[in-house]
Order: sequence, then C-alpha cells, then structure tokens
Amino acid sequence: MDPILIGEMLAALMFFGVIGFLLLGFPVAFTLAGVSLLFGAVGMGFGVFDPSNFGSLPNRYIGFMTNEVLVAVPLFIFMGVMLERSQIAEQLLLTMGKLFGNMRGGLGISVVLVGAMLAASTGVVGATVVTMGLISLPAMLRAGYDPKLATGVICASGTLGQIIPPSTVLIFMGDMLAGINSQVQMAKGNFAPAPVSVGDLFAGALLPGILLVSLYLGYVLFKAATAPASCPATPVPADEKGELLRDFFVALVPPLLLILAVLGSILGGIATPTEAASVGAVGAMVLAALRWRLSFRILRETMIATATITSMVFVILLGASVFSIVFRMMGGDNLVHEFLSNLPGGPLAAVAMVMVIMFFLGFILDTFEIIFIVIPITAPVLLMLDIDPIWLGVLVGVNLQTSFLTPPFGFALFYLRGVAPAELPTSAIYKGILPFVLLQVVAIAILFAFPQIVTWLPKVISG
Repeated sequence: MDPILIGEMLAALMFFGVIGFLLLGFPVAFTLAGVSLLFGAVGMGFGVFDPSNFGSLPNRYIGFMTNEVLVAVPLFIFMGVMLERSQIAEQLLLTMGKLFGNMRGGLGISVVLVGAMLAASTGVVGATVVTMGLISLPAMLRAGYDPKLATGVICASGTLGQIIPPSTVLIFMGDMLAGINSQVQMAKGNFAPAPVSVGDLFAGALLPGILLVSLYLGYVLFKAATAPASCPATPVPADEKGELLRDFFVALVPPLLLILAVLGSILGGIATPTEAASVGAVGAMVLAALRWRLSFRILRETMIATATITSMVFVILLGASVFSIVFRMMGGDNLVHEFLSNLPGGPLAAVAMVMVIMFFLGFILDTFEIIFIVIPITAPVLLMLDIDPIWLGVLVGVNLQTSFLTPPFGFALFYLRGVAPAELPTSAIYKGILPFVLLQVVAIAILFAFPQIVTWLPKVISG
C-alpha cells in the first residue's frame, strides 16, 4: 500500500481516536499526547513517521514559556478571579438588578449587561457563571421567573467572556494566527505581510460581542412582551430607592474605569496586551483594597486559582503540540488541505465546513482543546485560500462560545448546576440554553454574511 495513503489513514484514525478516549473520560492533555505517541509508534512501524520529528518539541515548549504575549493569560485570569473574590462582581449584580427591577424582564436585562461588563473586565467564564448563579438565580426564581429563562440567561451571559476582549481564547488564537499567517504569506511569496496581532483580534471581536449582547437583550425583551409571566418586574423597596444612585456610581464606575484602562490602552496602541493585563491585575487589587476586601487570604486564594487555571490551559497546549507534530508529519495536513480545497463553493464553503465541525466538537470538547487541535490543522489551509485571519479568528471565537453551552459537556451548565438549588431540575438548565445556542448560531450567520462587522474596526484603528 502507498505509504502516503497509510500515513493519511493513520492521521485520520488518530483524530477520531483522541475524541474516543476523551469520551471515555481520560484527561485531555495526557490523551492528546498519549494517543499521539501511540500512533507515532504505529507510524514508525509502517515507515511513515520519523521519531526525530519529536526533536522540535523542546524548542516549541521553550517558545511557549518565553512568549511575551502569552504572559497576558495568567494576568487576565488573576484580574478576573480577584474581582470575583473581592465581591466587586457581586455588588455590580445587586445594583444593576435594582436599577432595572421596575420593568418586566429587568432582572434578565441586568444579568446580560453585568455579564458583558464582567466579560470586558475579567474574561473568566467559570467565575462569572458561578457568581451570577449564586446571586441572581435565587432572586430570579423568587421573583417568579421561568426557571428555563433564568438559567439560560445566566449561562449565556456568563460565556460572553469567550468573545468580548480581553478573552484568553482570543489571546491564544491571536498568537497562533499571527505565526500561521506569516508562514502562509511567505509560502505565497509575500515576504512583507501585514502583521496579525492579539490587539487586532480584540478590535475585531468588539462589535460581534456587542451583537451577541444585543441578541440576548432582544430575546429577554421578546419574552417580556409575549410571555410577561415568565419574567415579571421586581420593584425596588421604597427604603432602598434613596441609596440607588449612590450604589450605582460606586458599583459601576470602578469596573468601567478598569475596562477603559485595559481595553482602551490595547485598542489605542498605548500598551501591548501583556502590559495592559498587568495594569488590569494591579487595578483589580486596587479596587479590592478601596473596598477593604484585599487581604492575604483573598490574595492567596486568587493566586492559587490563577496558577491552577493557567497550568491546566498550558498543559493542554503541550499535549496538543505532540498531537500536531504527529498529525502533520504523517500527512494529515495534506489530507485536510485536499478535503477543504476541493469542497464545492470555494473558500467560504471551506470556512463553513470548519465552523460546522467545531460546533459539533463543542458538544464533547472544551474551547481550548478545540483551538489547540483544530486551528493548527485548518487555519493554514483557510489562510492559503485568502481568508482574512482576523475574521476567521473572531468567527471561531463566537462559534466556540457554544461549547460552554451545549450538552453533554457544556462547562457553563456544570458551573450553574453546582450552585443552583437542588429543587431546580437539570432538564430546566438544558432546555433554557437552547434559545441562546440558536441566537449564537444566528450571530455566526450574520458575521458570515457581513464580515465587515469584524474587519471594520481593526482597519480604522490601524489607519
């Protein structure tokens, strides 16, 4: 049998083998590396894989550790966890709930708006969903909200941190797409390509993030108009109205200033994402200190949580590097190139196919697992077909947001189930997220039809 065909068959089997072992419950990072080493050994037996290819792994790992852009990841995680542990997010939720409580659907609207603000100031999905689940869900259920609407709004709003900058997913994708785009442009004979940066991806994701927030708000208002019993008003008690204006400024202004300091410095070209992340981390500690919430215990808990989350992400990245080497060296990239290049419909059909594959992978894999596996395999082919890298990155980001919502392994569902009242059935959570998954599919379709929504702002900022 043709060695090239054998290599491509092994590469395809390895991809499905990884998914199979993950469904059995094995840890992601070790599954990626272990299955890849196993298939690499089989490839050696057939003479289609050279073990010397593993010699590039140390340089890759050192590259990850010395990459200044990736330093922003633990800093942004630290900022988000600090805001959650210092109860700044809690006060914001309570105040916004009072502000919109007098209108039907007001609590739902406040959850969406607070989710957007927390996404823009933290980017940590788990902390946001848990915080809103602990505070807003009991209040919404006591007010008579439909449990499906309440849980759906909280889960969907909590995942906005995946796409609204400063998203850690966008940081990784921006770094990956920058390198891939440079290699692709050089292969096409363009030795002075326009650079792609994390800041470009942040700028491109801003309007799509606002689009998602608008769709969520529109759905809550639609439910308020068509099914008012599902989201009744919650009027503010008379004795609390006098303090509402003061609480509004105390709760809202500090996070807004932090958002402007972080995002404004990145989009304005004043600071790199890493520098802005350090400002955000220090700013979160300052806000906590101003509220007398900064203590050694909170600082210690924040640092442990930051180290845990960061380690998890980077260990997955290391395992994905082994997978990428074995897959590519056995001819898997050629297989993907032939498949996507020969699809009827041209480049846009190829992008649509990748989006569909990622959407279904979101049912069983985490966001980071998907980008570390799929982006290195598919992005070179798509960029070779002249797809805009910023548009591709943002489209992937919006698509992967659904991975937090789709059962059976939607992490936002697990987070909310862990803090929801025992009498609330899990089926209500699963049913509640379905309309919001459909809204995200609508958002993907809009961005697919109108790529200018993504590409306009980066072009304006870059001049």
